Amino acid sequence: MKVLIADAFPKERLADLAALGLQVDHRPELKAQDLPAAVGDASILIVRSKQVTAQVFEQAEALSLVVRAGAGTNTIDVAAASRRGVYVANCPGQNAIAVAELAIGLALALDRRIPDNVQALREGRWDKKAFSVARGLYGRTFGVLGLGAIGRETAARAAGLGMRVHAWSRSLDAERAEALGVVAAPSPLELARRVDVLSVHLPLKKETRGLVSREVLEALRPGALVVNTARAEVVDQAALEELTRAGRLRAAADVHPGEPEGGRAEFRPPMAELPGFYGTHHIGASTDQAQDAIAQETVRILASFVGKGEVPNCVNVLDRTPARCRLVVRHLDKVGVLANVLTAVREAGINAQQVENTVFQEAAAACCVIELDERPPAEVLERIRARRDEIIFAEVFDVA
Repeated sequence: MKVLIADAFPKERLADLAALGLQVDHRPELKAQDLPAAVGDASILIVRSKQVTAQVFEQAEALSLVVRAGAGTNTIDVAAASRRGVYVANCPGQNAIAVAELAIGLALALDRRIPDNVQALREGRWDKKAFSVARGLYGRTFGVLGLGAIGRETAARAAGLGMRVHAWSRSLDAERAEALGVVAAPSPLELARRVDVLSVHLPLKKETRGLVSREVLEALRPGALVVNTARAEVVDQAALEELTRAGRLRAAADVHPGEPEGGRAEFRPPMAELPGFYGTHHIGASTDQAQDAIAQETVRILASFVGKGEVPNCVNVLDRTPARCRLVVRHLDKVGVLANVLTAVREAGINAQQVENTVFQEAAAACCVIELDERPPAEVLERIRARRDEIIFAEVFDVA
């Protein structure tokens, strides 16, 4: 089985993949536009930052699995993958420590104006009076917007600095907040009203796009700090620029609208020149620790896929099929029994969307649950039951 790795990957983990019996083709220099042709007969594609378009899935007939060596999958056309029956998996949480470290670093940099200090010294200017003005983070309130793995790691580090941590997440309740040592806010807006630092850790989805709205940003206290290490599109960029330009807020971001692809390029994000803004180069996950953790998780996914046909962290398989009913058949565990049942279903023009067969102890009998897109006619059920030498029980149940 061939695997194409189209981005940088630690050498030690390349050896781990080869040890799985995979034919490894490591081509980090590939450009995204060349990916459709480059995949060729590969069964597995591993990417980190490259765009995987619908054209890749249309041309790569042998492709069975795409692994994003990172957390999000917004660089992959998941819908196109699903239409072609290609699994898409990711490595959630493995970059959490690295991104949390950067988020805290940016908050500290904003408060103490560290980059401006450094630049002034490089230019031969000594201005202790101007740079001595700082609020300090100890005892202040740190807001975490999104409590996934990265949000949790960031919250822990903010608490370690002696800050009071408040948080909002759709799934956060009082019990979980207490376990994490944070104070739950009922909404992003209410969180903004409470905090001196707002750190954004939300994935980019339809419901999170623009969630940090003008209203949320304007609810922050004057002089508050905004740190975004998630996705640029989660924040209303126009409002953030306006409020930062006016000196109402100070902001830092590792993510920017219209980021160029690749390691080097001309790029001037609109906020880069603002004195109240610090930007980094989308480097949140770019530490040796994070990259090795992600690579190890990638190896684990491939080992499961190659060895057992299972895909951990798969993002494009339905938790529940759109089936309307469920056919439950208890039967003797004999050759051809299930084939006869499925033939009766097929000849009735009914689609079987999911089949699960559980074998009892002694391996003499089993129970098969078949998810169907419509209820079979009574005569189909009677046809199945008529095979009394192999069918113990057969019944149809509506799916709630």
